[in-house]
Amino acid sequence: MSLALTLASRNLLYDRLRLIATLVGIVFSVILVMIQMGLFLGFGRMVSTMIDHASTDLWVVPKGAKCFEDPSLLDLKMRDRIAAISGVTATIPLVIGFSDWRLESGEVTPVFIVGTDLRDGALRPWNVVDGNVQALSERGAVAVDRSYFDRLGVTGVGSTAEIRGHHVRVVAITDGIRSFATTPYVFVDFKSARTYTATPNDRASNLLVRINPAADREKVVQAIRAQAGGAEVLTPDEFRSRSRSFWLFGTGAGAALFAGALLGVIVGTVIVAQTLYSSTKDHLSEFATLRAMGSSNRYIYNVIIYQALLNAVIGFAIAAGLGAAVVQMTAKTALPIVITPWLMVALAVLTVVMCVASAIGAIIRVVRIDPATVFMR
Repeated sequence: MSLALTLASRNLLYDRLRLIATLVGIVFSVILVMIQMGLFLGFGRMVSTMIDHASTDLWVVPKGAKCFEDPSLLDLKMRDRIAAISGVTATIPLVIGFSDWRLESGEVTPVFIVGTDLRDGALRPWNVVDGNVQALSERGAVAVDRSYFDRLGVTGVGSTAEIRGHHVRVVAITDGIRSFATTPYVFVDFKSARTYTATPNDRASNLLVRINPAADREKVVQAIRAQAGGAEVLTPDEFRSRSRSFWLFGTGAGAALFAGALLGVIVGTVIVAQTLYSSTKDHLSEFATLRAMGSSNRYIYNVIIYQALLNAVIGFAIAAGLGAAVVQMTAKTALPIVITPWLMVALAVLTVVMCVASAIGAIIRVVRIDPATVFMR
């Protein structure tokens, strides 16, 4: 261990109360940024969860559709034209929309219906923990996520309710399929979806298209666009990006989360800077002594920077542990916090930068010390 690092660690441990105050500031800042960005990532995943799990190569959506939940409808006449294109192996209509779920108690709550032909497997429930997905082909059968049990008045497979006056029965339970808008997703078969959303027989919300892997993808896509009329043809990545952009930035939700993260950085930096500056100020005589003894400015800078780095390492370690606990606590909630490896790396870098930047004020103060002050005491 270098002499500068030894002195830095002793300076920190000498005043444990100030060290604790500094670490609290760092941990608060990192946790706040972690939660805000974790919510941002979790929100982004929830926004595109249906797109992520759809088994399709292309989405044919109404022109101007901003997201998966867009209520606009397509004219299904184009389906036969697209299906006739060489290289297209399947065209699967999807019906989605809001409806009303009436509990046995009589209470009514909004739900979001998702319906497609289960035989095609284009968009079916995943993470099924109870029941049988194949039973969704039965009349009045539905699948719901267990995170919405309380809201829907469901206790498990076999629970009953009504959707727009039609009796329904829960036949499958999923885990982790949550709606960003907190409106529960309810999976049903294609015909039932038309009934529950009042969608005409010649209309659908989207058309999912599969392409033969051996076909010339670009030519097939161009041919589909030529037959899609006023509809848009998007790849899953394009549709995912559009949905996330709309909900995260078009609605202001993303800006609010970023503002919270920025606030965390500012607050943490101010706290760390103030604490580190105060600590340096209290040790000005010691730093003056070092300079009077011939210590170089670089050596003194190293001491202060090492103090900042030690604060960063300890603070980040504590914040990472607390963050992991928060992630576990929110894993089963309606809006889980998502922490990815790259986010942890970014937070580690941010913590170091924040602490080192905070040390600049202390360095400037030390540079201005006159070594002669040691002999005036």
